[in-house]
Amino acid sequence: MRVLVLGSGGREHALARALHRDPAVTALHCAPGNPGTAEIAANHQLDPCDPTAVTELAGRLRADLVVIGPEAVLVAGVGDALRTAGIPCFGPDRAAARIEASKAFAKEIMAAAGVPTADARVCDTTAQVEEALDAFGPPYVVKDDGLAAGKGVIVTGDRTIASQHAAACDRVVIEEYLDGPEVSLFALCDGQSAVPLLPAQDFKRAHDDDAGPNTGGMGAYAPLPWISPGLVDEVMSTVVQPAVDELRRREIPYVGTLYAGLALTSKGVRVVEFNARFGDPETQVVLDRLATPLAKLLQACAIGALDPEFRPEWHPGAAVTVVLAAEGYPAAPVKGDEITGLEEASKVDGAYVLHAGTKLGAEGSLIANGGRVLNVVGTGPDLHTARTAAYEAISKITLRASHHRTDIALKAARA
Repeated sequence: MRVLVLGSGGREHALARALHRDPAVTALHCAPGNPGTAEIAANHQLDPCDPTAVTELAGRLRADLVVIGPEAVLVAGVGDALRTAGIPCFGPDRAAARIEASKAFAKEIMAAAGVPTADARVCDTTAQVEEALDAFGPPYVVKDDGLAAGKGVIVTGDRTIASQHAAACDRVVIEEYLDGPEVSLFALCDGQSAVPLLPAQDFKRAHDDDAGPNTGGMGAYAPLPWISPGLVDEVMSTVVQPAVDELRRREIPYVGTLYAGLALTSKGVRVVEFNARFGDPETQVVLDRLATPLAKLLQACAIGALDPEFRPEWHPGAAVTVVLAAEGYPAAPVKGDEITGLEEASKVDGAYVLHAGTKLGAEGSLIANGGRVLNVVGTGPDLHTARTAAYEAISKITLRASHHRTDIALKAARA
């Protein structure tokens, strides 16, 4: 099978790594990829949001499957163009991707499908914003209605900050605060059926103890030893399948990963958000644990042949990923600083490094080229061992003024 992965971040490196390990994959390509994917795949320099360029490349490569990583590529209609050209694509078309591109649309789908979620109001004016903030009270949850690279949501007890964030957006969704721990569940969908992957938990705040601003994600771990055994089945029957059914009813078949961000509240499971793709950095730990070969699973979704009774197999043990972020992330990340120590990090037993925001300098040195620069993954028979491997490996890496959280999976490992 010839596979093309679109995107350049840590999620795409994780996807490429999983596909590279699949014996069914005979040729692996990434566009544009990064220095990490270049070690296991052929990189092609193009704009992955350009439907014409992507379709031309996929045709020239005779790709049997195109896997779309980032949400912006989906919203650009690349999946639509590939399907029109007869090329199997894992990733929803533009209409279905609105479930992430518009928080208001997602709420509409949830309401129609009876999916449990927070009460919310869609606000277009300052007066509507202030009325909604009054109605729900603190902590205030304000979400940009459009794509914001994982940084369009604020949760704050400060009314002024909430109002300022709303004012900076064209349209916002303001909703009630949901208590309880959060869980990420990915479901693979073929337009009609859905199959769950392993639940994971990510860490959105920039600093330890969930302090600082929201980010795209500073780390993640899987599995989650503290969730109830029936949680996945409950979410599939009350959240994922109803949403897929509602989209199909509207003649918007959903093909790809439906990411359900969940809050396990005192009143039961509630959906925090839907995303239209694999989550980053949860993908890095979920795919690390996946024992079932990935390529044919994604291809089955792309061609509408997913077995709804199929359940993937998983490696025993645990995985923890820690994000190494550039100076100034998430507000204004500094690019261009040199990164060293990756070879030493990769020698740590049970650890490896995924590239997220890197590029090669003029003389072949590795330099930072984004806010989240590297994902350091640790694995082991339990969370404690996996954490130890990840943090030992990240200690070997040097990037001026970089930062990372030191508490990824700490509470779960202690428990």
